[in-house]
Formats: sequence, structure tokens, C-alpha cells
Amino acid sequence: MKITNIRVTHVNVPFDAPFWWTGGLYPGASKSIIEVETDEGVVGLGEAPWYHFGEIIKAEIAPALIGADPLDIADCERRCVPPWQITANTGEGASAVAFGAVEVALWDIRGKVFNLPLYKLLGGAVRKEIKFSEYFSFRPEHNGAGGEMSPEAICAYCERMREEHGSTIFEGKLILGDPDLEIRTVRMLREALGDKAQIKLDSNMQYSLTTARWLLRELEPLNIRNYEDPVATFEEMAALRQHSIIPFSTHVPDLQRAVALGAPDNFVCNFAALGGISKTLKFIAACEAMGKGFWCYSNDLGIMTAAYLHVSAASPLISEASQSLFRWQVGDVIQNGPFRQTNDVVAVPEGPGLGVELDPDAMRRWAAAFEENGPMSHFYDPDNPKHHRTLPLN
Repeated sequence: MKITNIRVTHVNVPFDAPFWWTGGLYPGASKSIIEVETDEGVVGLGEAPWYHFGEIIKAEIAPALIGADPLDIADCERRCVPPWQITANTGEGASAVAFGAVEVALWDIRGKVFNLPLYKLLGGAVRKEIKFSEYFSFRPEHNGAGGEMSPEAICAYCERMREEHGSTIFEGKLILGDPDLEIRTVRMLREALGDKAQIKLDSNMQYSLTTARWLLRELEPLNIRNYEDPVATFEEMAALRQHSIIPFSTHVPDLQRAVALGAPDNFVCNFAALGGISKTLKFIAACEAMGKGFWCYSNDLGIMTAAYLHVSAASPLISEASQSLFRWQVGDVIQNGPFRQTNDVVAVPEGPGLGVELDPDAMRRWAAAFEENGPMSHFYDPDNPKHHRTLPLN
């Protein structure tokens, strides 16, 4: 079997309403959908975490992989990714992330060739239902969605998710530059959701060490399951660890530094950002050996989410709920997407490979959204008419 073509399609899939994070109002993301075609008619699906990695795939990765054996992932990686000594000296790691998106598609091909779901290729499932958190944040109202701009509204939203979907695991960003508001909101959430609900928080590195010390002191009695990036650096998290028992997580996959400093406790990562599924499995194994936790990133579409489901099924270490923005996504590129949890879990797909297929109509719609509007910004500006087109009209 040989790779004959790699198709890259940029898509914009917005949220029903933007939410506040450290960079401002976040409206959704621009992804690249990857289709790796072979001379035997088997097509593998991958997903890049941001559209500019898709451009690298078009320019560099695809030409290098034409004619390669898609089942020989090590050879494919050698063709595309420079040795680590080069990337370490140049600081240029984009090719590794771009290949990571393609590598997901190579695993999808492998599963389809052997007619097995990915989790069986990874050794079998230790669980078939994968936990995901609900998400909450301050969100302005947009066409009837959002509107959670007060502690009371956020509590009402989370209570509704519990009533409608059986949700008991909640994660959120309470980022409006006011730690008092965060404390007040979390106190109200704990009272509304009860003692058994999990509450996780994420500040996107917004707080100074001084503010974080005070903030976590106030939050600690409220039984916070995890706080992601409460401060900007591992060194500050290590200093903060001396004042708080709340576990910390990060998206920065520097395991050696985390072990040396004693913090953070957990890693939350996109598989492409780690270099693909093979590299992710090695990273998870290293985390387990060094006493660090691992779970999966949010703000991905159905292809990458399917990869999360299969790897989580086959990895005993991933016992914590992964992040999820599913409820806010207005669509997806896969059939029957987006995934959405019930009673905190999503079932692992049982089809061959990733177990998902593209929805041609959805692909056309979201590709047209990218073509017409260009890539979505990391923030939404309500005063910029161009940004209005990044959000759904109904």
C-alpha cells in the first residue's frame, strides 16, 4: 500500500456564543481536516489543531509522504520531521505538530486495513465509556445562546446540564480579571451542585503568584478537583504548591521540568501537539512512571475527539475526565457529530480505525465558512464587523 495524495481542508466551526478567556472573547477555532488517500482506496482521517499547521502539511508533509507506506509510521515520520537535535537548536517544532495531525490519519488507515477499532490496535480497552467534563464560562448572549454573565447565570447553566444530561463533572474559566468574582461564583457553584460534583478551574495563566496564593486559599475548602495553569510558569506553580493542596494541570508538555520542580501534577494535551498518537502513548507511559496524570484537550472536532476516545479507552492512566466544549459546538465535520456526553461519558466508537466518517454536507458548509471569512481569530471583537461572520446566524 502506498500514499497517493493528502487532502487538506480548512474549516471554521464556531461556538453558539463566544466565551471569555485570557485573550478576550473566544468564538471557536479554525481547523485543518486531513484525508490521507492510498492506492488501495483506504482513506485515513486526521485533524490539525489550527489551520496554519494544515498549510505546513500542504507545503512540506504531503510531498514527502507521496509513495510512502502508510503502515510504516516510523518511516513516514523520518521523511517529515527533523531529528530532535535540529528542532532543539532552532526552536522550530511546527513540522512535528503538522505530522502529528497526519499521523492520526495513518493510525486510522491501519485500523481500517485490519478491520479493527483503534483501541484494539493499542492493546484493548480497559474502559468503553470515556468521561468528559461539562464546560462553563462567562459568555455574552448571542442569538439566544450564552448569556451566562453572572455567578447566578453560570450556576443555572450548570444545574440545567445536570438535569438535562446527568452531568456531575464541571470545568470552567471564570476569567474577567476579578478573583473576587471567581471565588463568589465557585462558592455558589458548590452550593448549587452539592458536595459530590467535581469542579475544575482554569485561569489560562492570568494570575500573579501573589494573587493565586490568596485565591487558592479561599477556594481550597470548596474541594476543587484541579486548577489548570493558575500562574504562568512551572516555577510559580512549584512555589504555589507550598501553599495549596489543589492539584495543578497544564497544556505545556514538559515532563522533565515538572518532575524536577514538583509541579504541575497533570498534563492536558492535544495529540497532534505531542507529535501524534505514537508519541502520545510514550508520553502517557512516562507520566505514569513519574507519577503525573494525563487527560485530553478540548476545542477539537470529531476526528481528534475520536482519537481521544480510543487512546483513553486503552490507557489505564486516563481516569480523570477530559475537557469538553461539545455542548457549545454548533456542528462538526463527522457524521452524527459533535460527540456529546450523557451522564458524563461518551461511548468509544466501534467501527474500524477511528470509527468516524466525514459528513460531506458539513464539510462543505464549514469549508465555505473558512473560504468566505478567513481564519477565525483567537478572540472575538464585537465592534469588528468581520468577526460577526465567524459566529452562527441562527
